[in-house]
Amino acid sequence: MTLPPDTQDETLTERQQAVLDAVLALMVEQGGELTMNAVARRASCSKESLYKWFGDREGLLTATVRWQASKVRTGNYDRTRLDALALRDSLIRFAANWLGVISSPTSIALNRFAIAQAGGGTPGGGLGAIMLANGRFAIGARLKPVLDAGRDAGLIDFDDTETAFRSFIGLVGRDVQIRLLLGDTLRLTPGEIEADAARATDQFLTLYGTANPVPGLPKTNA
Repeated sequence: MTLPPDTQDETLTERQQAVLDAVLALMVEQGGELTMNAVARRASCSKESLYKWFGDREGLLTATVRWQASKVRTGNYDRTRLDALALRDSLIRFAANWLGVISSPTSIALNRFAIAQAGGGTPGGGLGAIMLANGRFAIGARLKPVLDAGRDAGLIDFDDTETAFRSFIGLVGRDVQIRLLLGDTLRLTPGEIEADAARATDQFLTLYGTANPVPGLPKTNA
């Protein structure tokens, strides 16, 4: 069975995607205290359209987080014929996409506002709860099937998928996100992101690999 790329954005029209990009741009410029009026002006659409498409402000924020998270993909892979190189490539693609997203100005703006709301007693958790459900947890649900497929194929071995996922994310992200959230001017080039993604993937396969999944890496038992 060939699994397709993530398709969360396929239900959005180009016009709706443009609106969500406008929301992200506003967040970068002025933080998360945006209004439906401001979004309508920036996106050159009516408030009525915003309410029709997204329901309310919380619905708009939820859609925005999902749109940003949809940029993190694992790509195609065939679960029934998964080999070491295909697994490594899927993990690298995911890692590079995720690292590029979390180091972007839009993601930094979203996370800063979510953190501010999380400590402010916002009913329902505000943007922080939205980002956990539609960001971190959704991304975890996207990668875990790849890890499980690798285990089923005998390429990697672990007792708990969540623990393996967190190990992988930790190797990929390192201290990049916290440094950026705290104002570091760190800028990763596409080449650096790709190299970091490959390095983190090889480290993960060294920790959890059951054989020699990557040429040149020593065999290490998890």
